[in-house]
This record gives sequence, C-alpha cells and structure tokens, in this order.
Amino acid sequence: MTAAFLPFARPVIDESMIAAVGETLRGRWIASGPQVQAFEAALSAYVGGRPVRSLTSATGAMEVALELLGIGPGDEVITPAQSFFASANVIERVGAKAVFVDVHLATRNIDLAAAAAAAGARTKALLPVHYNAPLDPDALAAFRARHGVRIIEDAALAIGSRAGSRPVGATGDLVSFSFHPNKNMTTIEGGALVVNDSAEAAAVERLRFHGIAKLADGTRDVEVAGGKYNLSDVSARLGLAQLARLDEWCRARERLAMHYFGCLAGDDLLVPDRLPPRENPGHSWNMFTVLLPLGEMAITRRQFTEAMQREGIGIGLSYEAIHLTSYYRARGWREGQFPVSERIGRETVTLPLFPEMTAGDVERVCECARRVVRSRPG
Repeated sequence: MTAAFLPFARPVIDESMIAAVGETLRGRWIASGPQVQAFEAALSAYVGGRPVRSLTSATGAMEVALELLGIGPGDEVITPAQSFFASANVIERVGAKAVFVDVHLATRNIDLAAAAAAAGARTKALLPVHYNAPLDPDALAAFRARHGVRIIEDAALAIGSRAGSRPVGATGDLVSFSFHPNKNMTTIEGGALVVNDSAEAAAVERLRFHGIAKLADGTRDVEVAGGKYNLSDVSARLGLAQLARLDEWCRARERLAMHYFGCLAGDDLLVPDRLPPRENPGHSWNMFTVLLPLGEMAITRRQFTEAMQREGIGIGLSYEAIHLTSYYRARGWREGQFPVSERIGRETVTLPLFPEMTAGDVERVCECARRVVRSRPG
C-alpha cells in the first residue's frame, strides 16, 4: 500500500470547528461583527491584555502598522534580507525604502549590529522577523531607545512562541501575526496587529475600513484614505476555536521537532549546523528548516524536492533572499551584499511539520531525506 502524501504543512480543522463556522453562517452575520470582537478579545487576553485588532492578513497588518506610524516617501525602514517577500514589500508599498541587513545563520533572525550600522537620519522604523527563534525583546527595546525608531515585529511565524516567560506580542511596540493555513493556527486567511493603547487601536480600525469615522449625528466622515482589511465573522469564529488549541498544537510541534533531531542525529551530511537550533526555549516550531549540503550532493535542490515529492513528501522553500528578486535588484541591491541570507536562499528546504503528524511520519521523512541527498541524477 502506497503511503499517503505528506504535505509540508496542513491545518488542523476538526468537526467542532466546522460546526462552529456552520453556526456562524446560519446566524447570517458573516461580515465583521460579534465574532470578530470576541476573537480580538481572546487574542488580547493571550498576549497579556494588550489591544489587538484583526485584519485580513499579516501583510495587511504590517502595511497598516506603517501607515499608523506615518511612514512614507523619504523614510527608510530596516528589515532582514532573509524573510518572506511581504516583510519588504509593505515598506515599498507605503512609499518608503526597504533597507536590508543580513541575518544570523542559526536563528535566521535579524543581525541587530548590522541594523545599527544601517540606521541613519531617514530611518523611521525597524521591521524584524521572528524566524527560527523568538526575537530578544530586551535587545529590541535597547535598539529602539538607542536609535529613536518604532519597531514593527513580523511575528507571522511566531504565534504561540514565548520570549522568556511571556508570549510573543505581550511586550514590544507593534507586533503582527499571521493566521494563514500554514501557520500554527488559522482563520483561513487573516492576521492581527498588537498595538500599545486604545488610540492606536482606534486608528487601526479606521485604516482597515476605508478611514471611516462615525459622527455624533449618525453620519460618517472619512479622516484618512484607509483600505479594506477587516476580518469576517466566519474567519474569526474559526480563529476562536483554533486559538483555544494553540498551545496544545505548539507542544505537539515541539515533540515532532525533537524527533526530527533524534532521527537525523549522526548523519554526516544533514549535520546539526544545517538544522534549526535545538536548544530553543519558547519557539513554537512553525517550520523545520534544513540547509542542504549542496556542495556534497550530486543533485540540485530542485531535484531533491522533486525526488521527495515522488516519495509522497511535500517540501517547502523558506525563503529566497528578498534583495535578489527582480524588483529589488532594479533598486540597486545586488548579489554578495548579504552572504548569510543568500546562502539560506540557495540551500534552504522546509520539511513537513504539523500537529497531526506522527513519529512514524517524521521517521519516513528522515529516511527519505537521507537517501535522496545521497542519490544521483536519473
């Protein structure tokens, strides 16, 4: 019997969640309403009581955050060259300039020393990414104080992570989460922005819904040219059910990650330096990333991915180096500027990791990966 295809990511959606969404649909209030309010309250409680507003994506949340801070043409925002494209694109979309810096190889998190060197008179914000480990909140706070900038944390991969004893989002400045289906919890599509106070929360509400403000006489006014990023009640109801199981799923992800380490132990090609940091307290393990030993392989990364696919195992690629895409090359960025980000971009693959996997699934992936990295073309 052929083993079932194992995707690199898959959301957990059980019958109780389907029923909850069905109940919301039957209630006929499916756009933003009471479920959105309940979801935002639950998210706020999860991050220690800070105000949270939901949006249609983490990309939208980061773009709104930049607008909230008044960042636009003439401004610069420092961000890592190794992340998903959205981390830089949102900066360019508000008219500012994305200023790239390199990352640390193991954590893939931003190199704050490089960010400090890149900071200048036009720097208005830092947009770091929680990647293979939670960002250090004390280091971020020190950077903000030293350089006088705002910080927007891209925590798309980090819902459920903890920095020290507190959840990511409980501290810091502005923090963006993603609820895409390949994240640790999902609203199908969706995101959220953690802000500092009720004034910022009200501003986000205007920016996510056309800039509309209600006047005392019941009519409406437009105070700012806002966009359309409000989450639906249907998505929010799924999010409520998912959030209730988030910590359980993060524990399952950690167990699976530790099994990966155990199964790959002693391999002379997939060595620990090519894996995520094993001692990683608070990490919510959204992904299990591996750097392929391409110099010692007879096949390319694409051939590795295709071979694993033929074995019934899905492989992700997280992520390309942003500054080497066509858009950013046209703006003057070039190969050789950020060697760590570029190495990750060349060598990285993402192995399957989601809560419904079994120990046997991990063993199957590792056995196939060991065999495929030693295979020859054809």
